[in-house]
Amino acid sequence: MDITFNCPHCGLSLEVDQDAAGQQFDCPTCHKPLTVPAAPVVAPRSGVPAATPSASAPREEKRMAVPASQKPIGSLIQKPNKSLELAAKESKPGMRVKTLRHSDCKDGGKDRFDEVVSEFLNKIGDQAIVSITPINYSYLDTATQKLLTDFGVMVIYRG
Repeated sequence: MDITFNCPHCGLSLEVDQDAAGQQFDCPTCHKPLTVPAAPVVAPRSGVPAATPSASAPREEKRMAVPASQKPIGSLIQKPNKSLELAAKESKPGMRVKTLRHSDCKDGGKDRFDEVVSEFLNKIGDQAIVSITPINYSYLDTATQKLLTDFGVMVIYRG
């Protein structure tokens, strides 16, 4: 037998299995705590034997059924946040930062740092550049296991 009751906070009609009587849970609509009331006692009619569940019959387990509501509901499944790259591309133009490291610009023993920086600056245009700041940084060389110091530039631009 199911217990049908309304949420005391938002009025949502809920239906749960009688085994849940006395248990507490949060309302699926307003998320406020509520307690399942006790199952109403139904007196058998005279002359009609009370129905007893058969031990051999499988019992249907019904935890909670929430009927459809006329109230607007929000999305129950939240979408994951956009990646930072995608958010930056879709956002309004604003201030951006790009760090170009010297160690990332070595290609087959050839130092391409000046070319890479020049290409990037030409790509964003002179009007977008706010500042170009030289930087020094340290990193662990995996081949020699030594801490090496290198340089680069940090470009702040409108984009």
